[in-house]
Amino acid sequence: MNDAQDAVAALLHEASETHHLVYRIVDGDDPDWASWYADWLLELSELPQILARMPVRSDLVWLLVELDRDYTRATPDAPWPAWYATRIIERFGLSEEEAP
Repeated sequence: MNDAQDAVAALLHEASETHHLVYRIVDGDDPDWASWYADWLLELSELPQILARMPVRSDLVWLLVELDRDYTRATPDAPWPAWYATRIIERFGLSEEEAP
């Protein structure tokens, strides 16, 4: 992974940990988890700076839901944050020259 992918993967991991703390009373169960993640990633993290743009919230929610389905179907060896990060950057991210 490159620096941007590492940074996005780290943010996704942080979002996961934070989400689990917020939803601790229900052991992380949140049927609308993708909306929570999108809000957190866009408003409370460095994701827009890493991507050098502010993704549209609904696009990010949709992508997170699709990534969850695809990851579950594909059962890759990569940890989910790294796998998602690659695809988030492909969808919203930077060209190789722009990557930090």
